[in-house]
Amino acid sequence: MKIYVGNLSFRATDEDLRAAFEPYGEVVSARVINDRETGRSRGFGFVEMPNNDQANDAIAHVNGTEIVGRAVRCNEAQDRPDRPFRR
Repeated sequence: MKIYVGNLSFRATDEDLRAAFEPYGEVVSARVINDRETGRSRGFGFVEMPNNDQANDAIAHVNGTEIVGRAVRCNEAQDRPDRPFRR
């Protein structure tokens, strides 16, 4: 399951995300999304966990807790809608 983590501190790292979710099960990947042009955090990230039960448990426990000083929002990530081709 892919988990969306919003309202992240701009100082949060991939390792901070991984550390917050690992107590609830195996974490395949944890990534803070950065702006392409500036390289700064965009304030959200994604965590992937292979076991849905563990992922749901992690969402329930991590949602509303602080990661690097900010309370985060967690939920199951939604598939990104197709975007039209741009030149």
